[in-house]
This record gives sequence, C-alpha cells and structure tokens, in this order.
Amino acid sequence: MTLRYLDFDYSEDAEGTGTWDAMASVTPSHLPAVLAELALVLDWAHNSFPGPRGPMEEGGEWDYDLQGIQEVLCTLQLHYDEDTRQIQLQKYPPGMPRNTVTLSLSGTPAFSQALRAQFALD
Repeated sequence: MTLRYLDFDYSEDAEGTGTWDAMASVTPSHLPAVLAELALVLDWAHNSFPGPRGPMEEGGEWDYDLQGIQEVLCTLQLHYDEDTRQIQLQKYPPGMPRNTVTLSLSGTPAFSQALRAQFALD
C-alpha cells in the first residue's frame, strides 16, 4: 500500500527501537486526504499490533505521537528608505491557510519491519 502524502524518515536507537517520522503540509482542500492517510496508518497499527501500546521503556510494543497546526501566512514587502534610513514594510492580505500534521511512530523491530512492508517504506 503506497502513501501519497505521508513520507516517512526512519531512525533507530542502540536498543533497536525504530522511529518513523512523517510530516505533511497541505492546503485545506487536501487536508481530508492527509487525515485519511493518518487514520489508515494508525488503524493498521492498532489492528496489526493490538498488544500493549505505549513507550518502549514501559513495555509497549509500539507508540505514536500525532500533532497538527494551521498557519495563515501573510507576505511582508520590505523596503529600505535611504532618506530616513529605516526599513518600511507593507503587509499583504493573508494567504490560504496551510495545515501541517506530524506523525511519529516508534516500535520494536517486528513493528518496524511490518510497517515497512505494509506501506512500502524505504
């Protein structure tokens, strides 16, 4: 199964715990598709690894952290006025909001191997 919006980076600690981090930043029209991908990955994890979910140091087999933010950008036009030796700025109207979501999954080697296989991750 290929993911369209979530692009995972992998790291591993000395104990073999794998961490998969993904971020997607999209306009509101694409947010439902990103949320669907997040749900797909988390549904798979809950169904495939129903054992203890939680921090590895507390005996968990896997865990996750999910966060999001919406930003509205406003472009600033900057100009240096040679006469006054001041920077002048002009604000433009806010643009379209961007929705940024992050998902971090961590787990045992078996979890990482299964996640890699299920979603064709490198």
